[in-house]
Amino acid sequence: MLNYNEIKEKVYIVLDGDPYEVLNSHVFRKQQRKPVNQTKLRNLITGSVRAETFHANDTVEEADIEKTKVQFLYKKVDRNTGKTEYFFCHDGDRGRRFSLFDDIAGSEAKFMKENQVLDALLFNEEVIGIKLPLKVELKVIEAAPAVKGNTSSGATKQVTLETGAIIMTPLFIKEGDTVLVKVETGDYTERVS
Repeated sequence: MLNYNEIKEKVYIVLDGDPYEVLNSHVFRKQQRKPVNQTKLRNLITGSVRAETFHANDTVEEADIEKTKVQFLYKKVDRNTGKTEYFFCHDGDRGRRFSLFDDIAGSEAKFMKENQVLDALLFNEEVIGIKLPLKVELKVIEAAPAVKGNTSSGATKQVTLETGAIIMTPLFIKEGDTVLVKVETGDYTERVS
């Protein structure tokens, strides 16, 4: 059991029978009142986000989330609905496949490369999500040439990565370069030589 002030970012909790990831939390005291913890939680099954306030006398159960290694195989986009389905296999055993839709795989899924080994999150023996590393190396497959102009404010341009993700990078990045991308925010970090 976790007290109200132990509910912090990156902690998994159970609320109303569903597992949630704490996206952010802020413990504060409002004037003469008792302290509270205002949180933003993401449901690991549905992907929905909700705000929740925990008071000083509240406790909540910590979710028993297990991790296992899985391999990303490929993705398929449904032409009718526009939903993307991602296919995985357990520990390199291509016979034990499963799939997740983009609402559960999360926004980080656009940075997954084929045959990449990742961590799958398990809750009650069921896969409920995928965890990527903090940063990934990806090759730039499409980049517009740099154009002279106002570069005093740190000019950027749009590039397309090998996974199909589009990010903003400095002007000096060109097609064929490998870049390091922060998965959580989708920000360019550095060029890899």
